[in-house]
Amino acid sequence: MIRVMATGAAGRMGRAVVDAVNAASDTELVAQADPKLAGQTPPMFSSVDEAIAATSPEVAVDFTQPDVAYATVRTCLEAGVHAVVGTTGLTDQQMADLAALAQSGPANVIIAPNFAVGAVLMMRFAAEASHHMKRAEIIELHHDGKLDAPSGTALLTAKGMEGDVTIHSVRLPGLVAHQEVILGGVAETLSIRHDSLSRESFMPGILLAVRAVRERPGLTIGLEPLLFPS
Repeated sequence: MIRVMATGAAGRMGRAVVDAVNAASDTELVAQADPKLAGQTPPMFSSVDEAIAATSPEVAVDFTQPDVAYATVRTCLEAGVHAVVGTTGLTDQQMADLAALAQSGPANVIIAPNFAVGAVLMMRFAAEASHHMKRAEIIELHHDGKLDAPSGTALLTAKGMEGDVTIHSVRLPGLVAHQEVILGGVAETLSIRHDSLSRESFMPGILLAVRAVRERPGLTIGLEPLLFPS
């Protein structure tokens, strides 16, 4: 059994992670960490440090906020706890710092902007299509509580494609996570779209990362290396 801690456990994604880890046959939820859980009894903790000291998790799954994720993940890695990170909005410098820490320390980290398997396939298909079609633009749509724009998924998609790709961001209530890549060629267009209809769509990818992170030294970016190992 893999001993798992959920950070940001009181949030919508955190609660979904708690349910998924509890439902899986090979993972055990040993701690939930979130400042909103102050005053609760174990395995609920208000701080990550307290949760690590009390429960000795092997893997932490982080869905917090961009302004606290860096410190949270750094604390986990320094304590020897592997990290699976879905929080987006980390700066390039913060990513480099976490990569260096994972490379030199006892714990590894997987950071992915999107854990939906279909979203990873969408990014892969878009990258391939960009070799053959001249122009492309991305429209990414998320719920109005998402803080970063463009989304990490859109940025990673564009990074993997040829040419300059313009990104349009939409934030509206009623949405979850959606992205369409529109490519244009001579007298034709190609649209590649992915829709997450609920947060359950991310759980298979998160569990895949939880199972893999202990065997992937250093920093792994995205879910694609797990789905398409070289």
